[in-house]
Amino acid sequence: MMQEQYNFSEIEKKHQATWLKDKSFYALESSKKPKFYCLSMLPYPSGKLHMGHVRNYTIGDVLARFHHMKGFNVLQPFGWDAFGLPAENAALQTQTPPSVWTYNNIAYMKNQLQSLGLAVDWSREFATCSPSYYKHQQWLFIQLYKKGIIYRKNGTVNWDPVDQTVLANEQVIDGKGWRSGAVVIKKEIPMYYFKITNYAEELLNDLDNLTGWPDQVKAMQRNWIGKSKGMEITFCGNTPDKNITVFTTRPDTLMGVSYLAISAEHPLVKEAIAIKPELVDFVKQCKLGGVSEAELAVQEKVGIFSGLYVKNPISHEQVPVWIANYVLMNYGSGAVMGVPAHDQRDFEFVHKYNLPIKIVIQPTNGTKLNQPLTEAYLDKGTLVNSLSLDGLDFEAAFKKIESLLAEHQLAQTKINYRLRDWGISRQRYWGCPIPIIHCEDCGEVLVADENLPVILPENIIPDGKNSPLATNSDFYKVQCPQCNKEARRETDTMDTFVDSSWYYARYTANDCTDKILDQRVNYWTPVDQYIGGVEHAILHLLYARFFHKCLRDLNLVNSAEPFKNLLTQGMVLAETYFREDSLGKKTWINPQEVEVFYNEKKQISHAISIKDGKTVQIGGMEKMSKSKNNGVDPQTIIEQYGADTARLFMMFAAPPELSLEWSDNGIEGASRFIRRLWRVVYDFCVQGVEEKYIGGDLTIDQKKLRQQLHQTIAKVTNDIAVRKQFNTAIAAVMELLNSYLKTELSNTNGRKLAQEVLENIILMLSPIIPHVCQELWSNLNPNSQLLEQNWPQALNLTDVIDEVEIVVQVNGKLRSKILIAKNLPKEEIESLALNNTNVQKFTHNQIIKKIII
Repeated sequence: MMQEQYNFSEIEKKHQATWLKDKSFYALESSKKPKFYCLSMLPYPSGKLHMGHVRNYTIGDVLARFHHMKGFNVLQPFGWDAFGLPAENAALQTQTPPSVWTYNNIAYMKNQLQSLGLAVDWSREFATCSPSYYKHQQWLFIQLYKKGIIYRKNGTVNWDPVDQTVLANEQVIDGKGWRSGAVVIKKEIPMYYFKITNYAEELLNDLDNLTGWPDQVKAMQRNWIGKSKGMEITFCGNTPDKNITVFTTRPDTLMGVSYLAISAEHPLVKEAIAIKPELVDFVKQCKLGGVSEAELAVQEKVGIFSGLYVKNPISHEQVPVWIANYVLMNYGSGAVMGVPAHDQRDFEFVHKYNLPIKIVIQPTNGTKLNQPLTEAYLDKGTLVNSLSLDGLDFEAAFKKIESLLAEHQLAQTKINYRLRDWGISRQRYWGCPIPIIHCEDCGEVLVADENLPVILPENIIPDGKNSPLATNSDFYKVQCPQCNKEARRETDTMDTFVDSSWYYARYTANDCTDKILDQRVNYWTPVDQYIGGVEHAILHLLYARFFHKCLRDLNLVNSAEPFKNLLTQGMVLAETYFREDSLGKKTWINPQEVEVFYNEKKQISHAISIKDGKTVQIGGMEKMSKSKNNGVDPQTIIEQYGADTARLFMMFAAPPELSLEWSDNGIEGASRFIRRLWRVVYDFCVQGVEEKYIGGDLTIDQKKLRQQLHQTIAKVTNDIAVRKQFNTAIAAVMELLNSYLKTELSNTNGRKLAQEVLENIILMLSPIIPHVCQELWSNLNPNSQLLEQNWPQALNLTDVIDEVEIVVQVNGKLRSKILIAKNLPKEEIESLALNNTNVQKFTHNQIIKKIII
C-alpha cells in the first residue's frame, strides 16, 4: 500500500542501498548494446561538496540515466583528482600528513555523492594519489621521455624566496607570494617539459572535427594555440654571436623599428653589463615579479638602453638595443622589435624614453597619418618611408623582404605558435614522483619498469619551506641503476594537470595491474559526453587532447580525440550580504544568516542579520565561494528537502550552460512539485491501478490530453538528447501534469489513460528525480522495475482528435473560441463564427469586409 505522505529520506536511502547492493550501474564491455561513456570532470577532494559539484554531477547523471533507458550500455565512472597544494596547506594547519587529510575527505565526499543517487559504476573508482594509478603515469612518462616528447631544460619560473618554491601564476598576487607575501622573483631552474608544441598544428586542426564542442571553447583553444604566420628577421651585431633574431607577424613595419627590446635573461645582457655595470640593478629589478602573461600585460613597461646596437638588415641603420621588463626569455627568442608607430605597447614605451617614431604604413583609403601620432596605427596598409618597399601592400612587402634577406640568411618565413611547451616540474611534495635518477657519471637515468611505482612517502608533514622530498634522504638517496654509484632521485613532482590528463582512459581498465591500458579503452573511448566547468576550457581540455594523441602514438588508443561531445555548465550564483567597517573592510555574511524583505515587485528591498536584527548591505549575485561566504551546503539541502529536490532545482532553474541563481523560493518550488506529483499518483493508486490505455473511446478532452502526452514525450526526448535543455523538458512535463489535473478521467478508458499519462510522466522525470520516480513506479506497476523500462516512444496522434478548437478574432482581437469538426467546409466554419454570441457583439451593425480562415 502506497504511503500517503512523501518521506524522501526513507525513500532515498532505500533505493540508494538497493542500487549499490545490486550493482545496478556497473558497466560491462560484453554488452551487445551501443556504448555511451558519460563522464563528469573528476573533483578535487577539498572536504565537502559544493553546489557547483551538485550541478555538474546531476547533469551527467541525467544524461547517463537517459541513455540507459534509451538502450545504451552506459559507463559513468568516478574518481578523485587527489594530488595538489591544498592538501599540503591543510597539512600545515592540522599538522597531519596530506595523505590523511586527502583520504578522509574522499571518504566523506563519496558518502555525500552517493546521497545524490548518482548512477555511477563505483567499481572503477580511483584516486590519482594512489600508487596503483600513478605507477602507470610514471610508466607513461618514461615512454614519452624515450620518444623525445619529454625533455629537461632551464625554465624561468615564479620563485618565492622565502618559501623556497616555485609558484603557479595564480599564486602570485600583485607580484608577491600568496602565502609568504615575499616579492616573487623570476628564476631559472631545471624543469621537465612536455613537447606539446610538436602537436600544435594537429591540436589546432582537429578542433574542426569536434562538432559536439561549444564554439566558445574551440575559439578559446584556437586563441591559446595562437597560430600565426610571420618572419624571423636577424638584426646584425658587430660579430655573428651578437646578432639578434626576432619573430614578427608584421615584417612590413621593418623600416619603422626604433629599437629592439631584449629580456633581462638574454645572453647579450652579460656583455652589456660588462660595458655598462650600472645595468646590474635594473636587471635585478626585471627579475622581480611573476612570469604570467596576465601580469606582464598590466605591469608598467620599463626599460634601459643596453649600450649595444644592431643593424637594420635592409636600411643598415643602427638600432639601439634596450633591456625591457615586458620581454621574457622563454617566449620566442627573448627579443622583440619595437615599432612605436604601429604597435600600441611600443608607442607608449618610446614616449616614456623619448625614442623616435617613424610612420611606415599609411591607410589605403587615402587618409594620411601625420606626426605627432596620438596612438599607434595598427592596420595593414601601404608602405611609405621604406626605401624600395614604398607603395607595396602587406603581402607584396612580405615577399620582397623575404627575397631581399633570405639570400643573406637574415630572414625566413615561419609559422609560430603562442603555445609553449608544458613545464610539468613542481618543487612540491604531494604529487606524482618523476621516475628519474640523476647520476654524476650517467646523467639522467630512467627508473626501470620493474621498479615502478616510485612510491611517494605518505607520512610526511611539510613545513611550508622547500619540498620535503629534497631533504628526505630515505627518498632521494639511491644507487644508479647503470653504474651502481651513489645517485640522487629526482625530488620534483609532476604538475597535477598531468594526473587529470589521462584519467578518463584509465577508468576503462582500472583493474589492469600489469599495464596502463588494455583493449577495453578502444571500446569505451572517445568519451561520448564530457561535462565540466568552462574554466577548464583551455588547460585541462588542451592537455587531455595532447595526452590522447600521445597515447595514440604509443599505440595504446586508436582514436585521435578523447571527448566527442562537451557540455560546459555555468556557475552557481547566490546573493551576497556584508557589513563594512570604517576602514572599508567587508565582513561577508552567509545568506542563511540573513532575513530578506521584498518590495511589491518581488525585488529585494533590504535585509537584516538574523543574529542581531541589524541591517546588512546587499552585495548582489556572485559565484558561490568561501571568500564571499555565500555558499549553500548541499548536505543541508539534502537533509531538509531530499536529493531529488536538489536535483530538480539544479536542472530546472537555468539552462546548463548558463549561470544558475540560487533561490530559496526555487528550492521550495521544486519540493512542492515533487510533493504534488506524489499526491497525484497516491490519489490515483488508492482507487486501484489500471492497465495502460491501448484503445477505446475517449472524450475530446481526453484525446487532447493523450495528444499532449505524446507531444511532450517528443519534446522532452529532443530537449535531453539533442538540445541538452533540461529546464524546458521539466517545464513541458509540469504542463502535462497540469493538463492531467484539469481533465475528467473517471470513466473506464479515462482511468486507463490516466495510467498511461502517469507512467510516462514518471519515466520522463526518472533521470532527473530517480528516487521518487522509482518509488512511484513500484506503486503504479507493482510487478516491474523502473530500471528495466525503456524510454517512452512518442506516437503521432495528429489524427486522433475529430474536433479542433479554433480562435475567432475581430479586427485582430480575440473574441471567442469555437469547437468544430475536422474537415468542416469553409462556409460552415464562417457561419458558426458569425453566429457566435461573443462575435456578434463586435460585428453587430458592422459591414464585414473580409473573412480569413
